[in-house]
Amino acid sequence: MRTFDRLPARLRALPPTALDLLVVVVVGLFTGPEAAVNDPEYRQADWVTWSLLAVSLLALLGRRRWPVPVAVVTGAACAGWALYGHIGELLNLPVIVALYTVAVRGDRRRTLWTGLVSSLASGLVALWVGHDVVNPQGLPVLEMVWPLVPLLLGEAVRTRRQLLAEYAARAERAEAEREREAERRVREERVRIARELHDVVAHTVTAMTVQAGVALDAFDVRPEVARQAMRLVRDSGKEAVRELRATVTVLRERDGEPTAPAPGIGQLAELVHRFAGGGTEITLRQEGATDGLSPVVGLAAYRIVQEALTNVGRHSGARHAAVSVVRQDGSLTVEVVDDGPPSRRPAIPQPSTGKEAASSPGGFGLIGMRERAVAAGGRIDYGPVPGGGFRVLAVLPADGDAAGGRT
Repeated sequence: MRTFDRLPARLRALPPTALDLLVVVVVGLFTGPEAAVNDPEYRQADWVTWSLLAVSLLALLGRRRWPVPVAVVTGAACAGWALYGHIGELLNLPVIVALYTVAVRGDRRRTLWTGLVSSLASGLVALWVGHDVVNPQGLPVLEMVWPLVPLLLGEAVRTRRQLLAEYAARAERAEAEREREAERRVREERVRIARELHDVVAHTVTAMTVQAGVALDAFDVRPEVARQAMRLVRDSGKEAVRELRATVTVLRERDGEPTAPAPGIGQLAELVHRFAGGGTEITLRQEGATDGLSPVVGLAAYRIVQEALTNVGRHSGARHAAVSVVRQDGSLTVEVVDDGPPSRRPAIPQPSTGKEAASSPGGFGLIGMRERAVAAGGRIDYGPVPGGGFRVLAVLPADGDAAGGRT
């Protein structure tokens, strides 16, 4: 069984010319003896018989390049044998191979036309020969059927090859799609990790810088204020380490969850306390219950306030800032307003995606706030306030799991 299973593969591995020569040799081995022997009462083999055999075999060498002309030549030779009076069961083997090649290397329309013409020709030859030799070729109806057999076989083989090629193409497309999906997920994960690290490191360092400045200013004149500021620096550093450890845990454990819960609305008071000082007075106002908020919404609200306060401490030079978090009518409204002069503001990046956002001259902070608001299923607006100051206003869904699945 192994030998027969490997034979088709070995034949397909042969060069086309070698395979054509092999086909000619095999056809000649079966057709030659049939042409050499005939019934005693009919015409015996002579130079005409062998000439027709030679033409048929030589024509088969070009069956790949010219399948239809080869079928015409071999069919004419087969008809010539019959009309000349040399009858044999295997003399039509060359035309069978030629008709199979027409079907397997063509299309369905050509196969249909070839079958129609070859059947009519075979039936006419059978009728003509039957008048002289008592119809040794068989009934005309049967003679019209045999040319259809190699055509149907070739059509079946060609259809199977097309199906296999289509299946292979589909598999390649599916594999390419899986690779593109994996790359997309990797890019999204990289953006998410970059956003988390930016929120943890940049915001915490900004708060620590503010408190360190307060400590330096009050170190000699108000030691207690300086000590309090340094305690806040220490607490901010511990908080940053905790959040970094939670982020790294997610990256290192495939099926794990963060060892500490993600920050949310409940940590806003602590967040505002860390940013207090440094010449900016920050107030916090919360209205409405915060129970039942989606973790995605809670984290987005926390990070938006964190980024807004970071910008206040880093860029605004404001003396006052107000944080407002209100839950009402199925939405959570987060607003951060300060009174800083507009001259110290960085450029506001315009909405964009991909590399344009990454290269925006306004930095990543405002872009990150926009991304978080959209990921939570909400919207965000930011810009200068008439009369001086800057406002960040985000509206997020507060009911159920409204943020699930949005990107």
